[in-house]
Amino acid sequence: MKSGIWNQILTYFYIRKRDASDPRNINISMMHGMNRISLFMFFVAIVVMLVRLFRH
Repeated sequence: MKSGIWNQILTYFYIRKRDASDPRNINISMMHGMNRISLFMFFVAIVVMLVRLFRH
């Protein structure tokens, strides 16, 4: 089952197991690593914005 952005996000954060048929090479690994970092930073920024919104 290879549909949906949520499945991809769960795979990036190691919540869902990778599909065995996915290709594995250094370029794809680096791309997924950068995506993992950017998604983590995005979620942290959302949390910071929500905290600032409700504090003031």
